[in-house]
Amino acid sequence: MDSSKTVLKKALQLKPQERIVVVEGLLMSLDEPDKEIDEIWTVEAEKRLAAYRSGKLKGISCEEVFEEKI
Repeated sequence: MDSSKTVLKKALQLKPQERIVVVEGLLMSLDEPDKEIDEIWTVEAEKRLAAYRSGKLKGISCEEVFEEKI
């Protein structure tokens, strides 16, 4: 397999539109979902929702969340 420098050199010889396809493909490959992390966040979200619904967790308004604090 080509080294990363060789791949980069070849990619830079592509037309701009072709380079966009390469860049988008590379970026998407880095953003693949991790099922284990997704499961952890699902469990956490369910715990937080249950706590909110039972009154153990207080909600705050979106205005308060986005309020600029100095």
